[in-house]
Amino acid sequence: MALLWTSFGAPPRKRANMAHIERRAKAEWNGDLRQGSGLISSGSGVLADTPYDFRTRFEQEPGTNPEELIAAAHAACYSMALAHTLKVNGYQPQRIETQAVCTLAPREEGGFKIARMRLESRARVPGIEARKFEDLARQAEQGCPVSGALRGGPTIELDAALL
Repeated sequence: MALLWTSFGAPPRKRANMAHIERRAKAEWNGDLRQGSGLISSGSGVLADTPYDFRTRFEQEPGTNPEELIAAAHAACYSMALAHTLKVNGYQPQRIETQAVCTLAPREEGGFKIARMRLESRARVPGIEARKFEDLARQAEQGCPVSGALRGGPTIELDAALL
């Protein structure tokens, strides 16, 4: 199993002086759940006042939603983790395509939960046998930071206050 510092296969000496990395995003919501709407923005500006609402989340209307964003993050992170895991094990990946499917399901006690995340990844990697690829793919999933977060790894801190 991959250790935290080897999540991308780099030896600890290369990461020892690396500062913690923080990424930011914000969401604004106005109104109640069904009739309200919100805007999502990311610190990089890739998302800038991107709208979301009840219909985009629960009724398949066009637009984004939190589960789609989690799926996108997971697919991107896993693809990078797999590329690096392959490289440090002597293989040069040519192409990796990963789709992540985030399933939102009702809870028996009410409300909703993320019930399942499924990664579907296909890669073109010259010279690798299928069994070796499967082993390295599993290793990459164990080292993927987003996979770790979805397994409940990090502490969630909350700072909430009224305006």
